[in-house]
Amino acid sequence: MDETLTLPGFVDAHSHTFQRALRGRAGGDDFWAWRELMLEEAERQTPELVRRGYSETYGELRASGYTAVGEFHYLGIEEARAAVEAAGEAGIEIVLLLAAYARGGLPRMRQESVAEYLRQLESLRGDGIRVGVAPHSVRACPRDWLEELGRYAEAERLPLHVHASEQSREVEECLAEHGCRPIELLARTGCLGPHTTVVHATHADGAELDLLAEADATICACPTTEADLGDGFLPAARIDHRRIALCIGSDSNVRIDPLEELRELEGIARRQTGRRGVFRSERLLCFGADEGGRSLGLDAWPEIRVDLGHVCLRGVEDGDLFDALVAGCGADVVVSAS
Repeated sequence: MDETLTLPGFVDAHSHTFQRALRGRAGGDDFWAWRELMLEEAERQTPELVRRGYSETYGELRASGYTAVGEFHYLGIEEARAAVEAAGEAGIEIVLLLAAYARGGLPRMRQESVAEYLRQLESLRGDGIRVGVAPHSVRACPRDWLEELGRYAEAERLPLHVHASEQSREVEECLAEHGCRPIELLARTGCLGPHTTVVHATHADGAELDLLAEADATICACPTTEADLGDGFLPAARIDHRRIALCIGSDSNVRIDPLEELRELEGIARRQTGRRGVFRSERLLCFGADEGGRSLGLDAWPEIRVDLGHVCLRGVEDGDLFDALVAGCGADVVVSAS
């Protein structure tokens, strides 16, 4: 009798893999203090460090059940190619989400113009690398950049990923500069559509969620990172009410466990609504796999096998397997990927 269950592989739709080096360096203060530490780590990265470190972390992703990753990358073109090499070594599918950065951050992260950014992106595409357009945020990209990048992504039928409404300060700064909230700005600049994934949206209000629903856009939730950085709670219940598509990301890779990310989504929704089973287990597994693939523009990625003899699943009835998997299991139930 087969003691394994075959499932679609999980898709990590949002990873900053170099941030794995910050694991365990908790510290105090807030997101913005952590960001300074993160920028120091980013500055020391080289193609060789990226290839070695990413190969290890992608191996960890693969072992946990992720079989595809969206690498949100802002370390430079040669480092981008090193990340793709590392993914090949680890046997994980990769979509390189090249970040557009006009202001802020480090000099190595920035491009002088949208034209320079598109030259970089096209050079990666020319090498056969799957890519997505990734304006880093409304903090990093002015309005005219967002407009140009939105047009390009739509014309080229490429995924567009962007951080938005992650922090209350970000919302306040956007209101001061543009007179609207971050996701409203994305809508006004043509960056919202079925190809768009908004990362985090922890501070999105009802009007912004309505815009996401109308655009058939996706939200990428990264609950373990959002908890680690004090980003706030995803408005999960309001997202569910609007039937907005959700996917997951390991983000800073402070934890690598897709089942934990999915369990956190349900836990947040339960705390917000006072009821259980807000997201059915089958739907959560869809967030972890199919919606992530859609977010990255993937048609296929490897499957995984789950150990039915694991102590967390032993003796569970067939009809309860998905509930048991999401509610009580960790990544160690994954035995292999095809």
